[in-house]
Amino acid sequence: MSRFNSGMKACGIFLLWAATAAALPAQTFTTLHSFDNTDGGFPRAGLVQGTNGKFYGTTIGGGAYGDGTVFSMTASGALTTLHSFDGTDGANPSAGLVQGTNGKFYGTTQSGGTGGIGTVFSITAGGTLTTLHSFADSATDGANPTAGVVQGTNGKFYGTTTAGGAYGDGTVFSIIASGTLTILHSFAGSATDGANPIAGLVQGTNGDFYGTTFLGGSYDGGTVFSITASGTLTTLYSFSGADGSFPTAGLVQGANGKFYGTTPPGGGTVFSITANGTPTKLYTFCSGGGVCADGSSPGAGLIQGTNGKFYGTTNAGGANGDGDGTVFSITASGALTTLHSFDGTDGEFPEAALAQGTNGKFYGTTTDGGANGDGTVFSLSVGLGPFVITQTTSGAEGVAVTILGTSLTGSTGVTFNGTAANFTVVSASEITTTVPSGATTGTVQVKTPGGTLSSNLPFTVLH
Repeated sequence: MSRFNSGMKACGIFLLWAATAAALPAQTFTTLHSFDNTDGGFPRAGLVQGTNGKFYGTTIGGGAYGDGTVFSMTASGALTTLHSFDGTDGANPSAGLVQGTNGKFYGTTQSGGTGGIGTVFSITAGGTLTTLHSFADSATDGANPTAGVVQGTNGKFYGTTTAGGAYGDGTVFSIIASGTLTILHSFAGSATDGANPIAGLVQGTNGDFYGTTFLGGSYDGGTVFSITASGTLTTLYSFSGADGSFPTAGLVQGANGKFYGTTPPGGGTVFSITANGTPTKLYTFCSGGGVCADGSSPGAGLIQGTNGKFYGTTNAGGANGDGDGTVFSITASGALTTLHSFDGTDGEFPEAALAQGTNGKFYGTTTDGGANGDGTVFSLSVGLGPFVITQTTSGAEGVAVTILGTSLTGSTGVTFNGTAANFTVVSASEITTTVPSGATTGTVQVKTPGGTLSSNLPFTVLH
């Protein structure tokens, strides 16, 4: 048994916890779709909102060949299966998608492809899939990517493989849109390095990428690391167990510049860490599994909502004591609120991070449960209003920027931190613009017939 597999078996990270739970009445929760295996099954990944206003995601199983799917879904729950993997073009995508600046979506499969151990692919909004790279599991390649990719400000995509590389302990890679892949780092599993990254990367405002490894580090309990776009890796922190261990989720950078994440074992934790590696444990979930009313085993990452709070899911626990998992919010200082407890009929065992749609609602998936037991897609409203998202979140004067939103038709103004920009309304969900001369870093705002919408993140103007 490999070092990675033995660690996974010991911690039960990929196992599904059994149980049932009930919803709290204060929130508006809606099950939008229950998978029936023919249209996909057991989604382990979250969703991403496209420029056309639809949400896009993957299922690890089901579909025409049983090897997983890519799907799109409207905000009201109408689902379309865009592609069924058949093994030759990849199989079992366990990660979500990212929309590139060219409009295509990019993702990974953890198995399948010509090498049988995973792929990187692109897919159009209409469902045309292209396999960009099939991993070969050699010293010059990686294997079994369980996380998706992120597009850097330089246009390249960056990701991780859980295994493979020079030491067999996983890699960090970059890949261009046409498919040329470069291994930036091979993890060695030593005390000064990590091993077996399950999660993907996030690009910080300083341009570096940040991530976690499941194993390795000083105590073999996993690490937090940073890596430059050219491949210089720094281990920022090694988990010891008392402060959490075996992180399976990636990080998110908060508006205050700190990074936030979770660890699942022993009930699980939520933590923050500075860009130079100073950690703070913000919350510890109870270790009773299914009997934990506040949830247990947060295996997915967090997102920061437009109200400044962070939102996430737990894979077990919940208010009714049966343990189907929860949705929660937590403040930057660690005050946690359980927003919803799953009861099986509305889904079970959420393993993915949430996405906040531009209508203000949160969207997510559950790996199991629902009407057919094959997982669900859900939305949760907590009363937050609409906003806009920029693609990308940084750029120099004159750089093209796409703005995603809701009800954008008839918009009469776009500003970058108060500086007016020329723009074109493409559709009710998309505006194209360029960074105006003289713009400074700050909020992007769109003046619509229904009011002024602000961006969820500040736009960084590069000089």
